Amino acid sequence: MSSEICFDLELSMFVLFKYCNLTLLILILAVMISVLIPLYNYNVVALVTHIHTQLQLSQVPFEIICLDDASSEIVVENDKISNLDFTKLLKSNKNLGRTKARQYLSEKATYEWLLFLDADVMPKSDAFIRNYLKHIGSDYEAIYGGFTYHEEAPDAEYMLRWTYGKTHEQVSAKSRNKKPYKVIISANFMIKKPVFKAINSQIKQKGYGFDNFFAALLKMKQINVFHIDNEVYHLGIETSKVYLNKKEKAAETLLSLHNAHKIESHQNDLLHLFIKLKRYRLHHVFSTFYKLFKNPLQRNLLSNHPSMKVLQLYRISYMCYKDLNN
Repeated sequence: MSSEICFDLELSMFVLFKYCNLTLLILILAVMISVLIPLYNYNVVALVTHIHTQLQLSQVPFEIICLDDASSEIVVENDKISNLDFTKLLKSNKNLGRTKARQYLSEKATYEWLLFLDADVMPKSDAFIRNYLKHIGSDYEAIYGGFTYHEEAPDAEYMLRWTYGKTHEQVSAKSRNKKPYKVIISANFMIKKPVFKAINSQIKQKGYGFDNFFAALLKMKQINVFHIDNEVYHLGIETSKVYLNKKEKAAETLLSLHNAHKIESHQNDLLHLFIKLKRYRLHHVFSTFYKLFKNPLQRNLLSNHPSMKVLQLYRISYMCYKDLNN
């Protein structure tokens, strides 16, 4: 074999080796993932340990970053998670709130894909991380895993939150994908970092109920959303009284965003109904209904057997009342 042929062969092998290494590097970079967990007065050791084990088994580069959002109660056990490889616990001196806490975490994240988890959840499957990773090479920009609840009913004082979750949040991926911007739950989703930062930064207010706004922004920006059956159990269920107050706050948030013309495109059933009632001036009727029947409605919702139809009636009548009395 001539020296020229040998040189060409060696050059070809060198180029091929470099190309393969570059391709491998691109593939590795594509599956790097940052797991981000904001927390407040909650022990996340079990969740982080479980997620960490799954990430190690997946053999992909990863990091886990938790942010203690100025908890009012010190949970000493949480300091243990910093002993895990590629895991750290950050602490904020002031309470940022859910939206700003997630924004802060996204800015601290190293990798392209962000997996957000609430502190009070636990993956249903031991293949939880793998189920997300298999979709990283797709065209989707945001992937939602879903929510589930244990079958055993909780104590009576928690029945409203559990019943609502079982009825409206525990929804199969097949159903969620029919209207991909309707059931958007921020407690368990994976999203590209540039997409998240661009959308989340538009939410300036601090409060409850901004998942609805996030969902509307995803739709308005035409972000490619996909839902999968990769649920987490919701463990930190609030009392019925606390949750009813949160539903009121969420209705107020939705109303405020609508009146400010910030939600022009959405798949929110409550807002659709409110707009229709107001168009025909029926919101006056529902406002009066709320004033007359607020107490009996609340008695049902705080009982051992809360009705979801009553809750929907309560929410829309409350929304109409607030619209006419602000």
